[in-house]
Amino acid sequence: MTPPDDTGAGGRPARAPGARQLTEHRLFWPAAVLAALLLGNLALTHDFFAVRVQNGHLYGSLIDILQFGAPLVLVSLGMTLVIATRGIDLSVGSTVAIAGALACEHIATAKDPGSLPTVLSAIAVAVGVAAAIGLLNGLLVARLGVQPIVATLVLMVAGRGVAQLITDGQIISVSSSAYKMIGGGYWLTLPFAVLLAAALVAVTSLVTRRTALGMLIESVGGNPVASRLVGIRAAGLLVMVYVVSAVCAAVAGLMISSNVSSADGNNAGLWIELDAILAVVVGGTALTGGRFSLGGTVLGALIIQTLSTTIYTLGVPPETTLVFKALVVIVVCLVQSPEFRARLSRRRRPAAPGQAPAAGDVGARQQEVHP
Repeated sequence: MTPPDDTGAGGRPARAPGARQLTEHRLFWPAAVLAALLLGNLALTHDFFAVRVQNGHLYGSLIDILQFGAPLVLVSLGMTLVIATRGIDLSVGSTVAIAGALACEHIATAKDPGSLPTVLSAIAVAVGVAAAIGLLNGLLVARLGVQPIVATLVLMVAGRGVAQLITDGQIISVSSSAYKMIGGGYWLTLPFAVLLAAALVAVTSLVTRRTALGMLIESVGGNPVASRLVGIRAAGLLVMVYVVSAVCAAVAGLMISSNVSSADGNNAGLWIELDAILAVVVGGTALTGGRFSLGGTVLGALIIQTLSTTIYTLGVPPETTLVFKALVVIVVCLVQSPEFRARLSRRRRPAAPGQAPAAGDVGARQQEVHP
């Protein structure tokens, strides 16, 4: 019995079906890049993977990446849903600043800043205003037909000014252990921000993958005309995803401001919208809309945060940090690109003696003989 041929085209060994399925999975390359960054940090810092318990809390570089990356995970989560509808939300950074400013201003001016009711009312105010911002974005895009990049760019600029008006151009400091819990507290030995981000990711994944909502969002982003013809109400879905994006940004703003116990209307959430877009793209969601991957977005956000940690570890000068970050992101996107990988693998090898030429080579030679 003739053994099966394990060579592919051109005499090259064929990849096993299992390996092919693994590398073609949408989460493979983001996970591989994240693992490579973590291993690179381990080479630089030998105790990078060390996790210690102190006062019942977990500490370590990996825990820090999860804690400081939690706000970016939330902003990227909402951005994923918006991008899946062929939209973009550039106002999330301003929403982060507004939410933090409102919450800290409410707590600082309250009679009992440290009480739980004060903190809960501050959270309600911040999330409510953020939802109104998202509603405005959604109405501009869905009802008035304004381009998403234009509609959200207006609030990106104006929102940052609103945040500075709320803080009167100053940094508002608060002293509240209950508010500190959101971004800087611990629960069940883990940072509360990590648990909160994980819970919101799980709920979003459950709603979009266990119901028809995710399919409807992908339908609107993949083919708006066809989705309208089959009766899908795209306007309502568009408004909803912008509201969700703004609420996620508000929670991220609460995390950032509570972690430092202050609100800075000028610098809080600055350029986080760009990091969120990068995280979504690195995670495998196309800017052209349609299919999206929440798991890929989470990995993308962790890649961005790990990259920031790597930059600080290497001691890259601040003036070249953004350039270094941009180069790494470009490399990551190229590694994930199927077209780029296909071009690298198309290097022709000389045919073995006595081996029949490939069909493409025969066609090329026939064209040369009979132009």
